[in-house]
Amino acid sequence: MGIKVKYQAAFVTLAAANFEEIVEFYAQLLAIAPNPYRPGVYAEFAAPGLRLGIFKPKSSHESEFLPQGSGSLSLCFEVTNLEEAIAHLGQLGYPPPAAITTASHGREIYAYDPLGNRLIFHQSLEQVPKN
Repeated sequence: MGIKVKYQAAFVTLAAANFEEIVEFYAQLLAIAPNPYRPGVYAEFAAPGLRLGIFKPKSSHESEFLPQGSGSLSLCFEVTNLEEAIAHLGQLGYPPPAAITTASHGREIYAYDPLGNRLIFHQSLEQVPKN
């Protein structure tokens, strides 16, 4: 059966250049405050059955998150081992087109499903082995 990736969680993220406006909208819509919340960087909402993250893309990546017909929605999978996830994607015939990047919250790689939807595989800093 091949490599078995151990998924920690799956959650929805939205890229928002107008970060504060979108965070405020979801805070009001869901009637909850974001937690964690890093002003101008990241906000997360946890509601029953939903974990929604909102982030402001780095200026060097903004074009990656521009709406392309289906919007700026990304499906994120938090994994315990990013290299295993990359190998699994390769086995499925959808290898990530670029290298692993490091963000303030951990390491990640972008991949795309058969329809072209963005998938972000993320390994938190707590899961990254120490050298």
